[in-house]
Amino acid sequence: MKIADRCVVAFHYTLTNDQGERLDSSEGSEPLQYLHGFSGIIPGLEREMAGRGAGDSFQATIAPEDAYGEVDPSLVQEVPLDALSQIEGLAVGMQLQSRSPDGQVRVLTVEAVGAESATLNANHELAGATLHFDVQVESVREATDEEVEHGHAH
Repeated sequence: MKIADRCVVAFHYTLTNDQGERLDSSEGSEPLQYLHGFSGIIPGLEREMAGRGAGDSFQATIAPEDAYGEVDPSLVQEVPLDALSQIEGLAVGMQLQSRSPDGQVRVLTVEAVGAESATLNANHELAGATLHFDVQVESVREATDEEVEHGHAH
């Protein structure tokens, strides 16, 4: 069976950046599963998966616009420390969660802490990065009606 919409795909992967640094991998764990055609993985990788089958191995280079997007400077903001007073031990590298007025949860990374304000960045940590994947497709099967209804693999 070839990968197409409404298929559940299980695959192993190793993700590296342009410098060859390993960013993530499924090595030593279960393969990642997703429901093809339902935005379960980044768009560029999903396109690369289409038409492949169990046992296929390939490498893919995914540009930022087909992954986590470019860095959006408007998502980096200075916030007065008064607004963050309920957070104990505020420090560079900390990740905070914020809920937008429409209910969407955003992860904010603390980039700097000054005397009166902190710099918070809501860009995804891989925004602006070209991603390099080594992929091994383990299995492909037709999704159940329940998986399609829920929009993800079970």
